[in-house]
Amino acid sequence: MAAAGTALVLMTVVVGAQVFSRYVLNFSLTFAEPMAIQLMGWFIFLGAAVGVRENFHLGLDLLRYVAPPSVNRLLDTISLSLIAIFGLFISWYGFQLAARTWDTLIPGLGITGATDFLPLTCSGLLFTLFAIERIIHMHFGAEPPVADVSETALPKDAV
Repeated sequence: MAAAGTALVLMTVVVGAQVFSRYVLNFSLTFAEPMAIQLMGWFIFLGAAVGVRENFHLGLDLLRYVAPPSVNRLLDTISLSLIAIFGLFISWYGFQLAARTWDTLIPGLGITGATDFLPLTCSGLLFTLFAIERIIHMHFGAEPPVADVSETALPKDAV
């Protein structure tokens, strides 16, 4: 979460510097747009991985409130397994895209085009690791700490 937050702050600084430079100094920073895009990819995909870890992605919980705990556990296992598989696909195809663009350069930054796809590769692996971690905790130990970001979340004993 710290890396995603840092990337968001850095992107805000870079875009702010570009606006100031362009409209006040009448000079355009050539690195600003590609760097902002790089940073945006990192904070979006790392933030999504944190969402898997902390279990605060959107979901349909209606069935969870009427189903018994054993069914909820099965549904959670299926859901987390699909997320883990999806993470592997994201990582694999992100790696393939990075390999294909390794020899290109990003104008303005002068770095390899493969860096555009590194957030996909890294976050896909994190999706998989975090989903597997949650499955392990669910079946063999206590649930990992989960952030409750909902103001209207029902208490566990409400149903």
